[in-house]
This record gives sequence, C-alpha cells and structure tokens, in this order.
Amino acid sequence: MEKAILMVFLILFLGRLIWRFFLQQVNIGHLRSHGKEIPDVFRGVIDEATLNKMVDYTYDNSRLENKENATEDILELAIIFLLLPVLVAKIAGLQWHLIWQALIFFGTLSVIGGVVGMPFDIYHTFVLEKKYGFSTITWKLWLTDLVKSVLISAILMGVLLSAFMAFILYWPNSWWFWAWVFFTAFEILLLWLFPVVIAPLFNKYEPIKDEELKGKIEALLSKVGLKAKGIFQVDEGKRSKHTNAYFTGIGKTKRIVLFDTLLASHSQDEILAVLAHEIGHWKKKHILKQLIFMIAASFVGFYLIFLLVNWPPLYEAFGLYQTPVYAGLLLVSLYFSCIGFFFSPLGAWISRRYEREADQMANDLTGTSEPMMNALKRLAKDNLSNLHPHPWYVWFYYSHPPLLERIEYLKAMDQKSNDC
Repeated sequence: MEKAILMVFLILFLGRLIWRFFLQQVNIGHLRSHGKEIPDVFRGVIDEATLNKMVDYTYDNSRLENKENATEDILELAIIFLLLPVLVAKIAGLQWHLIWQALIFFGTLSVIGGVVGMPFDIYHTFVLEKKYGFSTITWKLWLTDLVKSVLISAILMGVLLSAFMAFILYWPNSWWFWAWVFFTAFEILLLWLFPVVIAPLFNKYEPIKDEELKGKIEALLSKVGLKAKGIFQVDEGKRSKHTNAYFTGIGKTKRIVLFDTLLASHSQDEILAVLAHEIGHWKKKHILKQLIFMIAASFVGFYLIFLLVNWPPLYEAFGLYQTPVYAGLLLVSLYFSCIGFFFSPLGAWISRRYEREADQMANDLTGTSEPMMNALKRLAKDNLSNLHPHPWYVWFYYSHPPLLERIEYLKAMDQKSNDC
C-alpha cells in the first residue's frame, strides 16, 4: 500500500512537471513560428521593433519561469524526501503543544520557500522588468513591501493554522466541518477587508481626480444604478509602468480600481470602456460566483483531508514513523496541489467566460466596442503582451481570451449592433 501511495504521488508530480514544461515549449515554438507576424488589427498600432520587443519579453519571462519551476520542483522533492523526516522528528521530539509544533513546522517550510524564491523575484523586478522599461520600484520600497507581506502572511497563516489545530484537538471527529466554517468566514472577511485595510498598506487609493472624467463616469454608473464612490485610482506607477484595472471587494467594500498608469496613457473613451468592463464583473456578480464555488470546493476538500490525514500508510509512504497531524496536512496538500494543477483548465475556462460577459456589458453600456478594442490594443502594446499564444497554452492557463480572439469578439458585437 505504501509503495502505491508513493507511486501515485510521483506519477502526479512528474506528470505536472512534464506537462508544464511541454506547454511552455509549445507556446515558445508557436511564438517562433508566428512572432514576426503583425496581426491586421494591430497594423498602425505596433511596428516591427515593438513586435520584436514583445516577443523577446515573452521569451525572457518564459525562460525565467522555467528556471523557477525547476527550482521549486527540486526544492519540493528535497523537502519531502530529505528534510521532512528529520524536521518532523525534531519538532515532535520537543513535546510542545500541538499548535506550537504546527506553527514551527509550517513557518520553517515557509521561510525555506521564501528564501529560495527571493532571487527569482529580485531578478524579475530589478533585471528583467527594468530591461524592458517597466520596473520603477526602488530597493527601499521593495524591502518595505517584503517586510509588510511577510508580516501579513505570518499573521494570517498563524490565525488559520492555530484555529485548525484547535479544532483537531477539541473536536477530533468533526474538526473538518468547523475548520471549513472558519475557513469560509475567514475568506469572506478577507475579501471584505482587503480593499480597505490590507491594500492601503501598500498603495494610496483615492477617488478619480479628473473632474471631466469623473462626470462621465458618474453618467456611466447611473445607467446601472451604481455610485462613483466605488471607483478609485491607485498609485501603482511607483512600482511599475504596467497598466491595469481590477474589481475587488464584496458588500460595502466593493470597488473598481484603475492604475494611475492606465489613466495617464489612455483616452477618456478607452478608460470608460475599461471601466464599463469592470462594471460588467460587478453586475454579473462574478466574484460572488467564484466565492460560492470556492466554498463548495473547500467543503469537499476539508472532508477529504479529514479522511486522509489520520491514515497511517500515508505517513509511512514518505518515511515518517511519527504521525503528527500537521505533517499529514502537508502530505495531503502535496496531492491536492498536483491534482489541482490538472484542473486549471476548468478555472481558466470559467474566467474566460466571465471576461466575455464583461466585454458584452461594456459594449451594452457604451453603445460601441470601438473604445474597448482601442484600449486592448494599447494595453497589449504598453504591457508587451504575447499576440501569438498557442491554443493549448491558452486553454490550460489563460484567464482572459487571447487578445486577437477578444478583439474579434468585440468586432462581431459591433457588427451585430450595426446590423440591428
């Protein structure tokens, strides 16, 4: 039984490794074949030099991602087969309270993962992103962000982990249910708090300053019964020149956020089109739908963890002769991580569907898709997006439809409106 359990993990692990590498190579190969072609809709928007820069940026990011993935895979195997038995024996031998043991255990693993991943983050931020003219962050701000992120992550992980261990100790036969209830409440609280408590620790959020644009935004929002107090601009330009907009929060903390870089580089019609797209996410309740799915999936997940975490063969398969429940949580999470990877296309498909619905809403609100198409073209140019992703890579990873497909979809909507 132990050999079979270990074999299943190795098959999943190697399958993830091979498939991930294969998709990267297929995507890069597709770019090599088509990367010199300027799509018709981008003629006059980007030139050959810009296209070459877009291709090079994709290449460099893919190479760095491959190296980071390989390092993470090696680290995972080293932790499982070399460090884990020693770490569990040392911590269990301390005979401390279970909650403290769990905090030390996962804290140690988090520190190791963070230290190993840091060089990749530094290279991406201060070498690759600067090479292509994106990164504007200073070392001081980067270190400040790092300290804040570590402290917030430690607090959140500590609260969750302590609660889970307490449930396991005091309700051993039903802990999974109470852990699920707590996890759900915790996630909802975080979604509610993030825009107003956590995000402002890193950036300054303020209402749109441009009075003319604000008036147009208020007119747009009045069409769907919303108020402008939920529209903010953020000073993301102090870190990067990338442009973006996003929807966040739930209940009274719902807000649409526009990067200051987006406001500076796009026309008012384009900004309104992007805003209308984000309103589409708002009105279609996409975050609520994702939250409901997460709650349902986590219910099943916690019950499966409950069934597996006290199963002795699971520990023995990885050379553990002591069976502290926190080690079991790690082992089960390894399987879930590998299995979840192969379900990525489902989440990506749902996300792409939501993006099309939001694009439809943008068209309905503005009466035309032309500004949205112009905004997407400018976003692609400004962010050096890959204009030629491989369909398999898109199917597996992309949360948004590829740019060319998305623009064609918008053109079809315009054509349909004109025909009517």
